[in-house]
Amino acid sequence: MAGTKTTFAHGQLKSIVERIERLEEEKKTIAGDIKEVYAEAKANGFDTKILRKVISLRKKEPTEREEEQSMLDVYMAALGMIPEESEEAA
Repeated sequence: MAGTKTTFAHGQLKSIVERIERLEEEKKTIAGDIKEVYAEAKANGFDTKILRKVISLRKKEPTEREEEQSMLDVYMAALGMIPEESEEAA
């Protein structure tokens, strides 16, 4: 009985490892495809750094984006990178 369990576990483990290997290979192919699309975007005059940021922002919920932008504004204002509201009124 123990031999059957071991054989089953061995077969299951092998199957899992092979599936992960296939998915890793697909991931490499997809990463290459994405790289090609970014290269195409760059060749067409798009800023790929900004494009990556837009894609990152689209993954987030609107409230999460707003919260992130608010915190960014606070930090930038604290560093003197954007005028504070009191300075704008003056």
